[in-house]
Amino acid sequence: MTPNIGIYIIGDEILSGKRQDKHLTKVIELLSVRGLQLAWANYLGDIPEQITSSLKASMARSKAHGEIVFSFGGIGATPDDFTRQCAADAAGVAIERHTGAVAEIEAQYGESAYPKRVLMADFPKGCDLIPNPINRVAGFGINQHYFVPGFPEMSHPMVEWVLETYYSHLFHTQNYVEDSILVSEAGESDLIDLMNHMLSQYPMLKLFSLPQSNQRRTTELGMKGESEQVKLAMNALKSGITALGYPWQNI
Repeated sequence: MTPNIGIYIIGDEILSGKRQDKHLTKVIELLSVRGLQLAWANYLGDIPEQITSSLKASMARSKAHGEIVFSFGGIGATPDDFTRQCAADAAGVAIERHTGAVAEIEAQYGESAYPKRVLMADFPKGCDLIPNPINRVAGFGINQHYFVPGFPEMSHPMVEWVLETYYSHLFHTQNYVEDSILVSEAGESDLIDLMNHMLSQYPMLKLFSLPQSNQRRTTELGMKGESEQVKLAMNALKSGITALGYPWQNI
């Protein structure tokens, strides 16, 4: 099975509204064109303990299940950038200056790389570099976690590079589809028993329910997963809705 793919979006500026997140929709797009899906997304403030504990948990899942994670933000050199140290702590390794990252920064900035810019070459020991096509200040990867800047113009090409370099064997390998119907005159509460029945009959699929804000109490109801299973499940779902007496239509 294709491993789950998740993202962390880190920074108080996102949570305070000073910056608008541009990563979530872009990652979904980058994955979708490659036949992949995003399994989860977490927003984290600049709280080292929270960042470290989250990374420890997802690194454990990476080790056990091959989970792939991208992390945006917090890898600069200012006092409020904690992600590099948190990644090292989560991985149980020391921070050390990466000679390859130093070379990239020196090539871009020359003598002005010192004394501050070079701090952005201090990475968890044993990590791999992610090239930055904009200013050559690299990101890094460790334990199938890939850490890139918060700036979209830098980070999005870096995510593409990671996908193309390490995970092209996963592209378009999933026979994955999503299908749904619109059910009228029914709220979600009217459909819960049927939803539970569907999940018991098709445990390998995911069910989703999206109520619409209109006067007809319309609910979008659907399944997603392996295509043949989804086809069978949708036929059963439609029969179940009909048996309950609610009108429905294909989307």
